[in-house]
Amino acid sequence: MGFPDRVSAEPSWVRAWTGGLPAVHVGNAAEFNAAFGGMPAGRDHYSCLAAFASPRPAHIVLPLPVPEWWVGHLAETLGWGEVRVRGGVAADGRVSAALAGLPELVSPEVAVLTWGYSPAFDRIRPAPAGVLECIRRFESKRGSHELFRELAPDHRGIRIAAQRRIATRRELRRAAMPYVLKNEYGVGGAGIQVVTTSPPPRRVRGLLLEEYIAGVADPTFDAVIAADGQVHPVGTGTMAIDGTRYQGVTVGPGTLPAGQARTAAAFGSAVGAALARHGYRGWYDVDFVADPAGLLAPTEINLRLTGPSAAFTVQTALDGLHGAGHLVRTLDCLPLGARLPSTALREHVTRLAARCRELGAILLVTIPTAAFDPVPYLGIALAARTLRELDEAERAVRTANEALGAMFV
Repeated sequence: MGFPDRVSAEPSWVRAWTGGLPAVHVGNAAEFNAAFGGMPAGRDHYSCLAAFASPRPAHIVLPLPVPEWWVGHLAETLGWGEVRVRGGVAADGRVSAALAGLPELVSPEVAVLTWGYSPAFDRIRPAPAGVLECIRRFESKRGSHELFRELAPDHRGIRIAAQRRIATRRELRRAAMPYVLKNEYGVGGAGIQVVTTSPPPRRVRGLLLEEYIAGVADPTFDAVIAADGQVHPVGTGTMAIDGTRYQGVTVGPGTLPAGQARTAAAFGSAVGAALARHGYRGWYDVDFVADPAGLLAPTEINLRLTGPSAAFTVQTALDGLHGAGHLVRTLDCLPLGARLPSTALREHVTRLAARCRELGAILLVTIPTAAFDPVPYLGIALAARTLRELDEAERAVRTANEALGAMFV
Protein backbone atom coordinates (compact mmCIF):
# COMPACT_ATOMS: atom_id res chain seq x y z
CA MET A 1 0.00 0.00 0.00
CA GLY A 2 1.55 3.32 -1.05
CA PHE A 3 0.90 6.74 0.39
CA PRO A 4 -2.03 8.55 -1.25
CA ASP A 5 -1.36 11.83 -3.02
CA ARG A 6 -1.32 14.69 -0.53
CA VAL A 7 -2.88 18.01 -1.33
CA SER A 8 -1.14 20.26 1.21
CA ALA A 9 2.36 20.55 2.67
CA GLU A 10 3.04 19.37 6.19
CA PRO A 11 3.40 22.13 8.80
CA SER A 12 6.85 22.94 10.16
CA TRP A 13 6.26 21.23 13.48
CA VAL A 14 6.18 17.80 11.80
CA ARG A 15 9.81 18.00 10.64
CA ALA A 16 10.80 19.62 13.95
CA TRP A 17 9.24 16.65 15.76
CA THR A 18 10.43 13.79 13.52
CA GLY A 19 13.60 15.26 12.02
CA GLY A 20 12.27 14.11 8.67
CA LEU A 21 13.00 10.48 9.61
CA PRO A 22 10.66 7.47 9.69
CA ALA A 23 8.99 7.52 13.09
CA VAL A 24 8.75 4.73 15.64
CA HIS A 25 5.93 5.47 18.09
CA VAL A 26 6.46 4.06 21.59
CA GLY A 27 3.51 3.86 24.00
CA ASN A 28 5.14 4.31 27.39
CA ALA A 29 2.45 6.47 29.01
CA ALA A 30 2.18 4.36 32.17
CA GLU A 31 5.94 4.33 32.55
CA PHE A 32 6.11 8.12 32.22
CA ASN A 33 3.24 8.63 34.65
CA ALA A 34 4.95 6.37 37.19
CA ALA A 35 8.12 8.46 36.96
CA PHE A 36 6.61 11.95 36.88
CA GLY A 37 2.87 11.74 37.49
CA GLY A 38 2.68 10.00 40.85
CA MET A 39 0.79 7.05 39.37
CA PRO A 40 1.89 3.39 39.40
CA ALA A 41 2.68 1.64 36.12
CA GLY A 42 0.20 -1.02 35.13
CA ARG A 43 -2.30 -2.07 32.50
CA ASP A 44 -2.20 0.79 30.06
CA HIS A 45 -4.98 1.43 27.55
CA TYR A 46 -4.08 5.11 27.20
CA SER A 47 -0.80 4.26 25.48
CA CYS A 48 -2.81 3.37 22.38
CA LEU A 49 -2.84 7.12 21.72
CA ALA A 50 0.89 6.85 20.99
CA ALA A 51 -0.17 5.39 17.63
CA PHE A 52 -0.91 9.04 16.78
CA ALA A 53 2.43 10.48 17.94
CA SER A 54 3.04 11.78 14.41
CA PRO A 55 0.93 12.03 11.25
CA ARG A 56 2.70 9.03 9.59
CA PRO A 57 4.23 6.28 11.73
CA ALA A 58 6.57 3.64 10.37
CA HIS A 59 6.38 1.36 13.43
CA ILE A 60 4.13 1.37 16.50
CA VAL A 61 5.14 -0.28 19.79
CA LEU A 62 2.41 -0.68 22.40
CA PRO A 63 2.26 -2.39 25.80
CA LEU A 64 -1.03 -4.26 25.20
CA PRO A 65 -2.03 -6.52 22.28
CA VAL A 66 -4.12 -4.65 19.72
CA PRO A 67 -6.50 -6.12 17.13
CA GLU A 68 -5.01 -6.46 13.65
CA TRP A 69 -8.00 -4.77 12.00
CA TRP A 70 -7.48 -1.64 14.08
CA VAL A 71 -4.21 -0.58 12.47
CA GLY A 72 -5.58 -1.30 8.99
CA HIS A 73 -8.58 0.88 9.81
CA LEU A 74 -6.26 3.73 10.82
CA ALA A 75 -3.80 3.32 7.95
CA GLU A 76 -6.51 3.34 5.30
CA THR A 77 -8.23 6.42 6.71
CA LEU A 78 -5.10 8.46 7.44
CA GLY A 79 -2.96 7.45 4.45
CA TRP A 80 -0.24 5.81 6.51
CA GLY A 81 0.78 3.17 4.03
CA GLU A 82 2.53 0.12 5.49
CA VAL A 83 2.93 0.33 9.26
CA ARG A 84 4.52 -2.35 11.40
CA VAL A 85 2.95 -2.91 14.80
CA ARG A 86 4.37 -4.67 17.82
CA GLY A 87 1.70 -4.91 20.49
CA GLY A 88 1.68 -6.77 23.76
CA VAL A 89 5.30 -6.01 24.66
CA ALA A 90 4.60 -5.12 28.32
CA ALA A 91 1.31 -5.99 29.99
CA ASP A 92 2.59 -4.26 33.15
CA GLY A 93 3.30 -1.02 31.26
CA ARG A 94 7.09 -1.28 31.58
CA VAL A 95 7.81 -0.76 27.91
CA SER A 96 11.47 0.26 28.19
CA ALA A 97 12.44 -3.02 29.82
CA ALA A 98 10.89 -4.85 26.87
CA LEU A 99 12.67 -2.60 24.36
CA ALA A 100 16.04 -3.35 25.93
CA GLY A 101 15.95 -6.65 24.03
CA LEU A 102 14.81 -5.04 20.76
CA PRO A 103 17.60 -2.60 19.86
CA GLU A 104 16.59 -2.52 16.19
CA LEU A 105 13.48 -0.53 17.12
CA VAL A 106 15.48 2.35 18.56
CA SER A 107 18.31 2.59 16.02
CA PRO A 108 19.79 6.01 15.09
CA GLU A 109 18.24 5.73 11.62
CA VAL A 110 14.73 6.35 12.94
CA ALA A 111 12.96 9.00 14.98
CA VAL A 112 11.82 7.40 18.23
CA LEU A 113 8.78 9.26 19.52
CA THR A 114 7.88 8.18 23.04
CA TRP A 115 4.83 9.28 24.97
CA GLY A 116 7.36 11.02 27.17
CA TYR A 117 11.02 10.86 28.13
CA SER A 118 11.46 8.74 31.26
CA PRO A 119 14.46 7.58 33.28
CA ALA A 120 13.74 4.01 32.17
CA PHE A 121 13.70 4.93 28.49
CA ASP A 122 16.78 7.11 28.96
CA ARG A 123 18.75 3.90 29.51
CA ILE A 124 17.61 2.70 26.07
CA ARG A 125 18.07 5.95 24.14
CA PRO A 126 19.35 8.91 26.16
CA ALA A 127 17.41 12.17 26.04
CA PRO A 128 19.22 15.42 25.23
CA ALA A 129 21.11 16.84 28.20
CA GLY A 130 18.85 18.58 30.68
CA VAL A 131 15.56 17.18 29.42
CA LEU A 132 14.77 14.88 32.34
CA GLU A 133 15.67 17.59 34.85
CA CYS A 134 13.41 20.04 33.02
CA ILE A 135 10.52 17.57 33.05
CA ARG A 136 10.91 17.00 36.77
CA ARG A 137 10.91 20.74 37.44
CA PHE A 138 8.01 21.84 35.24
CA GLU A 139 5.70 18.83 35.32
CA SER A 140 5.43 19.99 38.93
CA LYS A 141 2.33 22.16 39.41
CA ARG A 142 4.43 24.37 41.68
CA GLY A 143 7.28 24.67 39.16
CA SER A 144 4.94 25.48 36.29
CA HIS A 145 3.12 28.09 38.38
CA GLU A 146 6.44 29.82 39.16
CA LEU A 147 7.20 29.97 35.43
CA PHE A 148 3.72 31.32 34.66
CA ARG A 149 4.17 34.11 37.21
CA GLU A 150 7.53 35.00 35.69
CA LEU A 151 6.16 35.25 32.14
CA ALA A 152 2.69 36.72 32.72
CA PRO A 153 3.62 40.43 33.04
CA ASP A 154 4.55 40.48 29.34
CA HIS A 155 1.22 39.02 28.18
CA ARG A 156 -2.15 40.75 28.13
CA GLY A 157 -5.12 38.47 28.59
CA ILE A 158 -3.35 36.18 31.07
CA ARG A 159 -4.51 35.79 34.66
CA ILE A 160 -2.43 33.95 37.26
CA ALA A 161 -4.26 32.17 40.08
CA ALA A 162 -2.81 32.60 43.56
CA GLN A 163 -1.09 29.44 44.81
CA ARG A 164 0.72 28.35 47.97
CA ARG A 165 1.86 25.15 49.62
CA ILE A 166 -0.21 23.84 52.54
CA ALA A 167 1.27 22.34 55.71
CA THR A 168 -1.72 21.92 58.08
CA ARG A 169 -5.47 21.35 57.99
CA ARG A 170 -5.86 24.52 60.04
CA GLU A 171 -4.66 26.54 57.05
CA LEU A 172 -7.38 24.98 54.93
CA ARG A 173 -10.08 25.64 57.49
CA ARG A 174 -9.17 29.34 57.27
CA ALA A 175 -9.14 29.38 53.45
CA ALA A 176 -12.06 30.97 51.64
CA MET A 177 -14.06 28.48 49.61
CA PRO A 178 -14.22 27.47 46.89
CA TYR A 179 -10.58 26.62 46.33
CA VAL A 180 -8.55 24.03 44.46
CA LEU A 181 -6.25 21.47 46.05
CA LYS A 182 -3.54 19.97 43.85
CA ASN A 183 -0.94 17.28 44.26
CA GLU A 184 2.35 18.63 42.99
CA TYR A 185 2.46 15.91 40.32
CA GLY A 186 -0.47 14.31 38.53
CA VAL A 187 -1.83 13.67 35.05
CA GLY A 188 -5.22 13.99 33.37
CA GLY A 189 -6.71 15.84 36.33
CA ALA A 190 -5.73 13.17 38.87
CA GLY A 191 -4.85 14.57 42.25
CA ILE A 192 -6.95 17.73 41.81
CA GLN A 193 -9.92 18.50 44.04
CA VAL A 194 -12.25 21.48 43.88
CA VAL A 195 -13.40 22.13 47.44
CA THR A 196 -16.74 23.92 47.83
CA THR A 197 -18.40 22.83 51.06
CA SER A 198 -16.73 19.55 52.01
CA PRO A 199 -14.19 19.37 54.85
CA PRO A 200 -10.50 19.30 53.89
CA PRO A 201 -8.83 15.90 53.39
CA ARG A 202 -7.08 14.28 56.34
CA ARG A 203 -3.64 14.44 54.72
CA VAL A 204 -2.74 17.89 53.45
CA ARG A 205 1.01 18.26 53.91
CA GLY A 206 2.66 19.10 50.61
CA LEU A 207 -0.59 19.87 48.79
CA LEU A 208 -0.93 23.08 46.82
CA LEU A 209 -3.80 25.45 47.61
CA GLU A 210 -4.83 27.38 44.52
CA GLU A 211 -7.36 30.12 43.91
CA TYR A 212 -10.50 28.75 42.25
CA ILE A 213 -11.31 30.36 38.92
CA ALA A 214 -14.79 29.68 37.58
CA GLY A 215 -14.09 28.63 34.03
CA VAL A 216 -16.35 28.89 30.99
CA ALA A 217 -13.95 26.91 28.76
CA ASP A 218 -10.72 24.93 28.99
CA PRO A 219 -8.32 25.94 26.19
CA THR A 220 -5.08 24.13 25.42
CA PHE A 221 -2.01 24.95 23.31
CA ASP A 222 0.41 22.35 21.93
CA ALA A 223 3.85 22.89 20.40
CA VAL A 224 7.15 21.17 19.60
CA ILE A 225 10.60 22.38 20.63
CA ALA A 226 13.04 21.35 17.91
CA ALA A 227 16.61 20.17 18.43
CA ASP A 228 17.85 23.72 17.82
CA GLY A 229 15.56 25.11 20.54
CA GLN A 230 13.06 26.75 18.20
CA VAL A 231 9.39 26.55 19.19
CA HIS A 232 7.00 25.28 16.50
CA PRO A 233 3.33 25.78 17.43
CA VAL A 234 1.02 22.87 16.67
CA GLY A 235 -2.33 24.43 17.53
CA THR A 236 -5.00 25.36 20.04
CA GLY A 237 -8.20 23.62 21.04
CA THR A 238 -10.93 23.34 23.64
CA MET A 239 -10.76 20.48 26.11
CA ALA A 240 -13.72 18.57 27.53
CA ILE A 241 -13.36 18.31 31.32
CA ASP A 242 -15.63 16.26 33.57
CA GLY A 243 -15.16 17.70 37.05
CA THR A 244 -11.38 17.83 37.03
CA ARG A 245 -10.74 14.91 34.66
CA TYR A 246 -9.75 15.31 31.03
CA GLN A 247 -12.11 13.55 28.62
CA GLY A 248 -11.12 14.79 25.17
CA VAL A 249 -10.60 17.85 22.98
CA THR A 250 -11.87 19.63 19.89
CA VAL A 251 -9.26 21.24 17.63
CA GLY A 252 -9.44 23.13 14.36
CA PRO A 253 -10.61 26.45 12.96
CA GLY A 254 -13.01 28.33 15.21
CA THR A 255 -12.86 25.97 18.18
CA LEU A 256 -11.62 28.89 20.32
CA PRO A 257 -12.57 32.56 20.02
CA ALA A 258 -9.89 34.23 17.90
CA GLY A 259 -8.63 36.46 20.71
CA GLN A 260 -8.27 33.58 23.14
CA ALA A 261 -6.51 31.47 20.51
CA ARG A 262 -3.97 34.26 19.94
CA THR A 263 -3.44 34.73 23.69
CA ALA A 264 -3.00 30.99 24.29
CA ALA A 265 -0.56 30.68 21.37
CA ALA A 266 1.50 33.72 22.39
CA PHE A 267 1.76 32.72 26.05
CA GLY A 268 2.23 29.03 25.23
CA SER A 269 5.04 29.89 22.82
CA ALA A 270 6.71 32.02 25.50
CA VAL A 271 6.49 29.04 27.87
CA GLY A 272 8.14 26.92 25.18
CA ALA A 273 10.97 29.41 24.72
CA ALA A 274 11.58 29.33 28.47
CA LEU A 275 11.52 25.52 28.51
CA ALA A 276 14.02 25.50 25.65
CA ARG A 277 16.36 27.73 27.65
CA HIS A 278 16.12 25.21 30.50
CA GLY A 279 17.10 22.40 28.12
CA TYR A 280 13.79 20.82 27.12
CA ARG A 281 13.32 19.40 23.62
CA GLY A 282 10.19 17.70 22.29
CA TRP A 283 6.40 17.96 22.56
CA TYR A 284 4.71 19.98 25.29
CA ASP A 285 1.41 21.68 25.99
CA VAL A 286 0.03 24.39 28.23
CA ASP A 287 -3.52 24.07 29.60
CA PHE A 288 -5.72 27.00 30.61
CA VAL A 289 -9.04 27.93 32.18
CA ALA A 290 -10.93 30.77 30.47
CA ASP A 291 -12.73 32.97 33.01
CA PRO A 292 -16.05 34.76 32.33
CA ALA A 293 -14.19 37.92 31.26
CA GLY A 294 -12.22 35.97 28.63
CA LEU A 295 -8.91 36.02 30.52
CA LEU A 296 -6.86 32.82 30.35
CA ALA A 297 -5.45 31.31 33.55
CA PRO A 298 -2.68 28.78 32.80
CA THR A 299 -3.03 25.68 34.97
CA GLU A 300 -0.23 23.29 34.03
CA ILE A 301 2.49 22.31 31.56
CA ASN A 302 2.70 18.78 30.18
CA LEU A 303 6.20 17.97 28.92
CA ARG A 304 5.23 14.96 26.84
CA LEU A 305 2.65 13.90 24.32
CA THR A 306 -0.87 14.70 25.47
CA GLY A 307 -4.43 13.63 24.76
CA PRO A 308 -4.81 16.54 22.30
CA SER A 309 -1.69 15.36 20.43
CA ALA A 310 -3.77 12.65 18.77
CA ALA A 311 -6.34 15.19 17.62
CA PHE A 312 -3.66 17.41 16.09
CA THR A 313 -1.89 14.59 14.25
CA VAL A 314 -5.19 13.21 12.92
CA GLN A 315 -6.08 16.71 11.75
CA THR A 316 -2.69 17.10 10.03
CA ALA A 317 -2.98 13.74 8.27
CA LEU A 318 -6.51 14.46 7.02
CA ASP A 319 -5.62 18.00 5.96
CA GLY A 320 -2.73 16.58 3.98
CA LEU A 321 -5.00 14.09 2.24
CA HIS A 322 -8.13 16.14 1.67
CA GLY A 323 -7.22 19.82 2.13
CA ALA A 324 -7.01 22.10 5.13
CA GLY A 325 -9.88 22.94 7.44
CA HIS A 326 -10.69 19.73 9.34
CA LEU A 327 -12.11 19.91 12.84
CA VAL A 328 -11.22 16.93 15.03
CA ARG A 329 -12.83 15.87 18.29
CA THR A 330 -11.40 13.13 20.46
CA LEU A 331 -13.37 11.26 23.13
CA ASP A 332 -10.93 9.16 25.11
CA CYS A 333 -13.27 7.25 27.40
CA LEU A 334 -16.61 6.76 25.65
CA PRO A 335 -18.82 4.18 27.42
CA LEU A 336 -19.35 1.23 25.12
CA GLY A 337 -22.52 -0.19 26.61
CA ALA A 338 -21.47 -3.84 26.42
CA ARG A 339 -18.28 -5.90 26.47
CA LEU A 340 -17.28 -6.71 22.90
CA PRO A 341 -14.63 -9.20 21.73
CA SER A 342 -12.50 -8.18 18.76
CA THR A 343 -14.73 -9.44 15.94
CA ALA A 344 -17.90 -7.94 17.41
CA LEU A 345 -16.07 -4.68 18.07
CA ARG A 346 -14.92 -4.50 14.46
CA GLU A 347 -18.49 -4.99 13.24
CA HIS A 348 -19.75 -2.31 15.61
CA VAL A 349 -17.05 0.14 14.50
CA THR A 350 -17.86 -0.54 10.84
CA ARG A 351 -21.48 0.40 11.49
CA LEU A 352 -20.47 3.49 13.45
CA ALA A 353 -18.12 4.64 10.68
CA ALA A 354 -20.81 4.20 8.04
CA ARG A 355 -23.32 6.20 10.11
CA CYS A 356 -20.77 8.98 10.65
CA ARG A 357 -20.06 9.16 6.92
CA GLU A 358 -23.77 9.72 6.33
CA LEU A 359 -23.51 12.70 8.69
CA GLY A 360 -20.44 14.14 6.95
CA ALA A 361 -17.91 12.92 9.52
CA ILE A 362 -14.98 10.50 9.68
CA LEU A 363 -14.69 8.13 12.65
CA LEU A 364 -11.44 6.62 13.90
CA VAL A 365 -10.94 4.33 16.88
CA THR A 366 -8.11 5.62 19.06
CA ILE A 367 -8.32 3.21 22.01
CA PRO A 368 -9.64 -0.28 21.14
CA THR A 369 -8.17 -2.31 24.01
CA ALA A 370 -10.71 -1.49 26.74
CA ALA A 371 -13.70 -2.86 24.83
CA PHE A 372 -13.76 -6.11 26.84
CA ASP A 373 -12.95 -4.60 30.23
CA PRO A 374 -15.42 -5.08 33.11
CA VAL A 375 -16.54 -1.48 32.44
CA PRO A 376 -15.96 -1.33 28.69
CA TYR A 377 -15.19 1.84 26.80
CA LEU A 378 -13.80 3.03 23.50
CA GLY A 379 -11.57 5.94 22.52
CA ILE A 380 -12.54 7.62 19.26
CA ALA A 381 -11.70 10.58 17.06
CA LEU A 382 -14.28 12.30 14.87
CA ALA A 383 -13.33 14.61 11.99
CA ALA A 384 -15.61 16.90 10.01
CA ARG A 385 -15.75 20.32 8.39
CA THR A 386 -18.23 21.90 10.82
CA LEU A 387 -18.98 21.78 14.54
CA ARG A 388 -22.55 20.80 13.71
CA GLU A 389 -21.35 17.70 11.88
CA LEU A 390 -19.10 16.80 14.81
CA ASP A 391 -21.95 17.21 17.28
CA GLU A 392 -24.33 15.08 15.19
CA ALA A 393 -21.73 12.35 14.76
CA GLU A 394 -20.96 12.31 18.48
CA ARG A 395 -24.66 11.98 19.32
CA ALA A 396 -25.01 9.13 16.84
CA VAL A 397 -22.05 7.25 18.32
CA ARG A 398 -23.27 7.69 21.89
CA THR A 399 -26.77 6.54 20.91
CA ALA A 400 -25.40 3.44 19.17
CA ASN A 401 -23.23 2.55 22.16
CA GLU A 402 -26.17 2.96 24.54
CA ALA A 403 -28.21 0.66 22.29
CA LEU A 404 -25.56 -2.02 22.76
CA GLY A 405 -26.26 -1.94 26.47
CA ALA A 406 -29.99 -2.43 25.89
CA MET A 407 -29.28 -5.40 23.60
CA PHE A 408 -27.31 -7.25 26.23
CA VAL A 409 -29.45 -6.53 29.30
